[in-house]
Parts: sequence; C-alpha cells; structure tokens
Amino acid sequence: MADLLLSSHRRYNPLTGEWVLVSPHRTLRPWLGQTEAPPGSPSVAYDPDCYLCPGNMRANGERNPAYDGIFVFDNDFAALRQDAPGGQVDIGGLIRAEGEPGLCRVICVSPRHDLTIARMQLPEIRKIVDIWGAQYRELGGLDGINSVQIFENRGAMMGASNPHPHCQVWASRGIPNETAKEGRAQSEYRNGQGSCLLCDYLALEEKSADRIIYRNDHFAVLVPFWAVWPFETMILPRRHMGALDELTDGEATALADAIRCLAIRYDNLFEAPLPYSMGFHQRPTDGLSHPEWHWHAHYYPPLLRSATIRKFMVGFEMLGSPQRDITPESAAARLRDVPDAHYAGPR
Repeated sequence: MADLLLSSHRRYNPLTGEWVLVSPHRTLRPWLGQTEAPPGSPSVAYDPDCYLCPGNMRANGERNPAYDGIFVFDNDFAALRQDAPGGQVDIGGLIRAEGEPGLCRVICVSPRHDLTIARMQLPEIRKIVDIWGAQYRELGGLDGINSVQIFENRGAMMGASNPHPHCQVWASRGIPNETAKEGRAQSEYRNGQGSCLLCDYLALEEKSADRIIYRNDHFAVLVPFWAVWPFETMILPRRHMGALDELTDGEATALADAIRCLAIRYDNLFEAPLPYSMGFHQRPTDGLSHPEWHWHAHYYPPLLRSATIRKFMVGFEMLGSPQRDITPESAAARLRDVPDAHYAGPR
C-alpha cells in the first residue's frame, strides 16, 4: 500500500461505483495558472443592503422580521415550485421529460451578517442541527416529496449569492442523481453482504485512523479514501441511522461539535475563510423504510495549495475521471495538525 501511495493510482468509490485518479507526484509541478483572491468575511454585524439581515427588505418586496435567532422562509426565487405541472413527455424513450414539483427554503442561521459556523459557539450550532432535523421531518412528510436535500454554499467561489450565513433546503418529488446512486450502492451492498456499507467502511477507517481528522463519542470526521476535492471530508455517524430525525439529544450535540471542529480546521488551514459546498445525504422520504441508508455529510472545498489556488475540473476530469494531486492521507494530516481554536481569535 505504501508504494502505491507514492505514485499514480486510482481509488474506487463504493458509494457511486466510480473511480478517482490520484497523482501525488504532481504536487511538485510549478503553478502559473489562475489564482483566486483570498476569500474574506463580512466585517459588519448588520448590513442595511443585505436582503437576509433582520428587518431588511427582500427582493420580492417582503420584509424580514427582526429575528434574533434562526430565520426560515420559502425561497423567493425557488428552483422547485409546488405548482409545477406533473405531466410527462416520452418520444421513443429517447426524448423524455417530466414535471418536478417541490419547494425550496432558506435558513438564515444567525442574525449577524459577519458570523459563520466556524465562529459560532456549540449551543448556537446545536440549534441549527435541530432546525435541520425539523425541516427534514416537515418537508419529508408532505405528499409527493420523496427527497429532502439540505446544503450550504459558502463563499462567492461556490456560487453563494449573499455572504450572510445561510443554508438551503430543496425538497423534491424525484430522487436527485447523487442520492439515487448512493442509495443503489448501499442497497446492493446490504443485499450482498448483509451489513451496512458505511458502517463497515467507518470500522476500517477507525482501525487505521490515517484519514480520520476528528471523532467524538457519536461522530467521525474524515477524508474519504476516494476523495476527489483536495480537502474533501465526510461526517459519519458512528451508529447506524438513516436520517437526521433519528438523532438522540446527545447525538445532536455531538454532531454540532463535529461540524464546529471541521469548520474551524477549514478556516485555520489557510488562515482565511475556506469556501465549500456541503450537504447531507439521507434516506428518501418516499414512505419506505430504507434500512440500507446510513446518512452522512459531504464537504467539498475547491482550494488546493493555498487560499489562492483553486482546483478545477477540466480536461481529463471532464472527459475521463476525476483526478487529484494531494493524497487523502496528506489532506487528513494537514487538517488534523491545525489548531482547534479559530485563527482569528474569539469573536
């Protein structure tokens, strides 16, 4: 294994059935490509021009309440609408389309414009965890909603249209591609092995600990063996459970602790707020039991060598397979080695 890690090799992702090419020797090459400006954080607690700050007007003319905690509302420019037509088009099985009703919500996780999860205290993050679970239960219980996707895009680099700390919930009739792939893989593994794919995988990771970044009594934070993005991570429950609505009180607090630890390490890695996309993959809400599902969170940060050099998916990655230069083991070691306290100090 050690010899393999020093040269080009590919790694299999059992959740998707796909491969990623790893080329550790390429970290020695000089970089003259595009760099990004180091990401920054807003410097004011309230921005009168921000449409997510308390009391401000949103784009649709509605005014936000003067909220002092977490504020949830239906997205003014929703990608999914409940009144979408439900018809289908099928021409020879080759030209196919179908209506996709659903709804989208925005969760402002703090009234402070300048606050991110990395700078929040544990009780504040615990309240966010509770809201995520409540949204999953509420939206997943609606007729015709078969999937609830909770996610956050942090930073303009990842497409966030507003720096105010917020995340989103998209609830849809169809099962999104990535969730469907992971569901099939977990179902096939359970049928073939009689056990849970991610329970078995986590047991292997905890045995070696090479890619573990942090763990508490209920959760492990790790760089997956098959990671594509340079500092990609997963948060995995150490107990088998299918969705956030199964969390006990202690597990909800432990999840908040794992999220906070990872967020601080991400910022400390380059001493700058690290952009990322993150989201939870949970069991579908189609009324079936789905014993195969082991829920988890994915984090995908695009930065590679510093806070200015970005990882692009181009060329071979678009036409062949994803490729990475830094090994998951090296990424995990760097994340483990940064301090637990945020580089910017107390807020």
